[in-house]
Amino acid sequence: MDREEILEILRGYKNIKIATLGSHSALNILKGAKDEGFSTICLCREKERIIYESFGVADEILELKDYSDLFNIQEELIEKEVLLIPHGTFNAYIGKLDKLRVPIFGNRVLMEWETDREKQKQWLLDAGLNLPRTYKPEEIDGLVIVKYPGAKGGAGYFIATSKEDFYEKSKKMVESGIISEEDLKNVFIQEYIVGANVYLTFFYSPVLNRVELLSIDRRYESNVDGIGRVPAKDQLKVDLNLTYTVVGNFPVVLRESLLSKAIRAAINVVEASKKIAYPGMVGPFCLETVFDEKTDMYVFEISARIVAGSNVGIPNSPYSYILFGEPMYVGRRIAREVKMAIKKSMLDELVW
Repeated sequence: MDREEILEILRGYKNIKIATLGSHSALNILKGAKDEGFSTICLCREKERIIYESFGVADEILELKDYSDLFNIQEELIEKEVLLIPHGTFNAYIGKLDKLRVPIFGNRVLMEWETDREKQKQWLLDAGLNLPRTYKPEEIDGLVIVKYPGAKGGAGYFIATSKEDFYEKSKKMVESGIISEEDLKNVFIQEYIVGANVYLTFFYSPVLNRVELLSIDRRYESNVDGIGRVPAKDQLKVDLNLTYTVVGNFPVVLRESLLSKAIRAAINVVEASKKIAYPGMVGPFCLETVFDEKTDMYVFEISARIVAGSNVGIPNSPYSYILFGEPMYVGRRIAREVKMAIKKSMLDELVW
């Protein structure tokens, strides 16, 4: 899909409605849009409908049999003058965003780069960031974490210490149905740096031409966090397939002296993004980092859209409150950017 075709559709809009898939961070997005005066549409499956009816964030709910049905209602969405706000479910279940004619807030090319581990790695290296080392299975010579493509919420991730350990645990993961043989073909193995994991949610505003730190969180991850409740002597007696499926998030306030590292990294990422695809980064993005015992910061992933961890920042985080002096969170910040862009005739700069 050519960007100019998308912009032609957008230019025909007279009264934009904000829509998203009912999943991931939809409550955040839709509530933020309503706070800024937009009409909202939730595109959800029947089993999730109860969530959005319960919270009353959607002026209209369009039910889908599956997320991929989004492709079948594109003309209806365009007639409703919808601007889609993407989140992790778009990457995990929709995939080919280049086939969507509906205008999307943000940069769909960068979202594609996010799902390709090698492209993502190149982006972060071009930004001059510290990255953990990556391995092929036969190269493993220390502590590593094994990951897969796309926004899977940590499902199936595991720790290994050698190639033998990798193959043994991979086999168990496949046998238990946690991952597939296809997942193993696209495996991404990264050095596991022992330290404090910190997830930094930023927002790049083309309207204001600035990078904003909006919230920080850390993850609460399935049985890898739960194992700490089991005494060590009992852990040794059981054979658990420990993995990192995310079930929730906690807010974090970072030591202030470390903020300079985080903000510089975000600015560098935005600058590097402009060389990948015009107009570069737009709106929310997340740097997934770890600080080691020397407080050196390593960036192990980037998400080029809103992340679920930003939900901890509703109605505001310390950082968004300092910036805006009012309740402000990622969903509302997206809608505020759209509103400002409409007033300044800059909406083209927010969409791809």
